[in-house]
Amino acid sequence: MKQPSDTSLSGPSPNHLGDFQRSILQYYDRFRRDLPWRGETDPYRILVSEIMLQQTRVETVLRYYESWLKQFPNLGTLASADSTEVLKAWEGLGYYRRARNLHRAAKHIRDILGGRFPTSYRNLRQLPGVGQYTAGAVASIGFGEIVPAVDGNVRRVLARLFDKREPGGRWLNRTAADLVDKGRPGDWNQALMDLGSTICTPRNPRCEDCPVQRWCTAHEQGTQALSPAGIRKVPARETSFLLIVLQTEEGEVMLVRRPRKGLLAGMWAFPEQELAKPSDCAATYRDRAIEVARSLGAEVVGHASALAEVQHRFTHIHARYRPWVVPVAKPLSGEENVWMIPGEQIDLPIPVAQHKVLNALAM
Repeated sequence: MKQPSDTSLSGPSPNHLGDFQRSILQYYDRFRRDLPWRGETDPYRILVSEIMLQQTRVETVLRYYESWLKQFPNLGTLASADSTEVLKAWEGLGYYRRARNLHRAAKHIRDILGGRFPTSYRNLRQLPGVGQYTAGAVASIGFGEIVPAVDGNVRRVLARLFDKREPGGRWLNRTAADLVDKGRPGDWNQALMDLGSTICTPRNPRCEDCPVQRWCTAHEQGTQALSPAGIRKVPARETSFLLIVLQTEEGEVMLVRRPRKGLLAGMWAFPEQELAKPSDCAATYRDRAIEVARSLGAEVVGHASALAEVQHRFTHIHARYRPWVVPVAKPLSGEENVWMIPGEQIDLPIPVAQHKVLNALAM
C-alpha cells in the first residue's frame, strides 16, 4: 500500500467536472437498480420511500413500500388515518419514530400548509422527521432543485474520491453541493447512492468496475480500506425487562397500549417492568410477575411459568425480555388493553419481540 501524501485530497478537478458527471450518469442510466420508487414524480411517494430508507436496507423497504401505498395512496389518506393504523402498516420495519414523523408531516401539510406539499429544500426541512438528507433527496428528485443528498453511501464515495479519512458534515455538504449535476440533480443524487451501494461498498469495493476510478484519490493511493474511518457508535445499553403474560383458561392473553412517548410509543405489548438488577433466581421473577398481574386488577388462578428469553436490538438498547405466563381470570377490558388469542391476526401494531413471545404461546 502506498503511503498517502498530504496533497492527496484531489478528486475530480473543476476542469474535469463535466467528464466526471457524465461518467457517473451514463453508468447510472445503464446499470441503475430497478426500484419501485425510481422515476416517481409524486413528492409524497418520494418522501415515503426516503423515510423508509432511513437506516434500513433497500431489500427490507421493498417489502413495505407498495403495500404502504395501497393503504395510504396519497397525503390525504395518511393524514386522516388513525395512529394505530399507521403503526400497524409500519410493523416490522423498525425505527417507529419514522412512521410517527411521516404521519405528523402529512398532518402538517394538510392542516398548516393547506395541503400544499413543500417544493423547496428549505421548506421541506420544516416537516417533522425531515433532515438534510431527506430534504435534499425529495427536493432534487421531486422538484429538480440543485441540492445534494448525502447518505452513508454518498459519504463513502466522496471520502474515497478525495481520500478523506474523517469527512466532517460541513465538508461533505459543501463538496457534494459542488459536484451536483445541474441538469439532472435528482438522478445525480440517486446515481451516487447506487455507486456507493453496489460498487464503492464498505468492504472489498469493486474498483475495477467503477466508472470514476481515474478520479479516485483513494484508489490511486491504495487506501480504499482506510477511507472513510468508521463512524464511532455508542455501545448499546444492556437492559432487561420482565414481561407479564396474563393468560386466561381459554388461551387469551392481554396486551396493553404503550405510553404515547418513548420507546415503541403507542404500540401494543405485554405489560413489562424494567429490571434494574437482573437476577438468576426464577422465584424472584415469578413473584414479581404475580405482583404486577394483581396490580393490574387480575385474579391469579394458577402457577406462573417462564417462557424462553427473547432478545431484540434497538438503536441504543440491547433488550432482553424475560416472559412469565400468569394464569388469570379474565378481568374487565379497558380502552388501554385488549385480549387476543396467540396465532390469530389482530389489527394492532405489535413490536417484533412481542411477536416472538406470541409465536411461542401459539405453538
